[in-house]
Amino acid sequence: MAEPPRSCDCFISLPPGSRDDHVIFGKNSDRPQDEVQEVVYYPAASHPPGSSLQCTYIEIPQADHTLAVVLSRPAWMWGAEMGANEHGVCIGNEAVWTRESISDKEALLGMDLVRLGLERGETAKTALDVITRLLEQHGQGGACREDPVPFSYHNTFLLADRSEAWVLETAGKLWAAERIIEGVRNISNQLTIGSDIMAEHPQLRSIAQSQGWWDGEGEFNFAMAFTPDQLPTRMEAAKQRYQCGTELLRQHNGKMTVEVMMGILRDKPSGICMDSGGFRTTGSMVSVLPRDPGLKCIHFFTATPDPSRSVFKPFIFTESVMPVPRVMSPQYGLDDPARKQPRFQTKVDRRHELYKAHQAALNTMETNLEAGSQLQETLRSLEAQCLTDIAALLCGATVEGEELGDLFFDCVDTELKFYQ
Repeated sequence: MAEPPRSCDCFISLPPGSRDDHVIFGKNSDRPQDEVQEVVYYPAASHPPGSSLQCTYIEIPQADHTLAVVLSRPAWMWGAEMGANEHGVCIGNEAVWTRESISDKEALLGMDLVRLGLERGETAKTALDVITRLLEQHGQGGACREDPVPFSYHNTFLLADRSEAWVLETAGKLWAAERIIEGVRNISNQLTIGSDIMAEHPQLRSIAQSQGWWDGEGEFNFAMAFTPDQLPTRMEAAKQRYQCGTELLRQHNGKMTVEVMMGILRDKPSGICMDSGGFRTTGSMVSVLPRDPGLKCIHFFTATPDPSRSVFKPFIFTESVMPVPRVMSPQYGLDDPARKQPRFQTKVDRRHELYKAHQAALNTMETNLEAGSQLQETLRSLEAQCLTDIAALLCGATVEGEELGDLFFDCVDTELKFYQ
């Protein structure tokens, strides 16, 4: 039986692709149907010399200092599908399968690398350096879903800051990176870097040649060298999504805005907004990174599945960010089935308060069309008001820091009241 498609999509727009002088980042996280994604904030922190860090599966040395981050992540893991840090760096990852075999050993998940890059990288390029260094040291591997049936993959990444973006594609510990300084770009579940390689693993080409994947003559093309001859069904299915995403970006090239990016993430005919084969879009993120350093970066998260029926709520880094426990899942400590060996032998309820209310609202939308339509209209009005307020901020409007720090909390609180 053919495997169901499993895919995510990441998008980036840099001027002149953006209508205004902003870098715009977007990602849908497509995960198992019942997986809960939470949005969590961690402040900057200093750590004692020689301390260690427990990631999802393995322990690695901790950095002396970690940056403040906001993460959208599957509730069972340490790492994140996507997120941003206090310096305006955004990262998202995608699953990919290559000619390099996938290790059975537990190592760093691609999602761990996303979080590590955000915690340790003040720019997109330094975050890329963090990820590639840790990848070479510790490798990538381990179960990528909360299930006793093994499911692992390699990763590609999209990294962005106020001035540039990088596409990073990996095959085991090998990697290649492409720099994007203008226009639009997207990634999905396939290798897309050709010969436009700006940085790479020092042994990338020699290994490709020794394996017979490149003849050592002429131009080196990463995707051609490392894409399997027989693509997994999930990668074949992702081709159409990637092409549709590229076409949507092309249509909006030169006029990309945060609203347009949200519309792309909500596009169901293309499959970008996904709900099939036991997988669906479980979380979404859009970020606006102004080129002007005097303006705040704005990050939007749904914290709930299906962006076509969710609210994008704004988050802004300030010195006083209000914690939002209503989008944080219960913690099970050492009893968590993700931490016990053998892993994932039992199930626990990871639903946070907003997730539960949102799922109940979706049931209403499906069983009572009139009530569902009214609720959808109300939610869209909430989002529209947020976007109006954010537009004023991006034009230089002054708002007190404490009010900005409460923004995500207030939007979640308001959304929950509408559900009630």
